[in-house]
Amino acid sequence: MSNALSKAKGFKKSRTGTYLSIATTAFGALGAVKQIRKARSEQDTLLLIDAAVSAAAIVTGLAILVRELKRLGDDDVLLG
Repeated sequence: MSNALSKAKGFKKSRTGTYLSIATTAFGALGAVKQIRKARSEQDTLLLIDAAVSAAAIVTGLAILVRELKRLGDDDVLLG
C-alpha cells in the first residue's frame, strides 16, 4: 500500500503526469482563443489585453512543462 501511495504522489513528477499537464494546459488555450475572438469582434481593448496575458501564461506554462519533460529523461518515477 505504501508503495502505491508513493507512486501516486510521484505521478505529477512522472512522464505521464507531465503529458497530462501539457494536455490540460493546451486545452486551456482554447478558452484564450475564444476570448481573443470575442474581444476582437467587440473591439474591447481591455478584454483583448486580458486574453493576451492569459495566452502568455499558457505559453509560459507549456514551456516549463516541456522543460520538465526533458529533465525527466530516463528518471521516470513510475517506471522506477
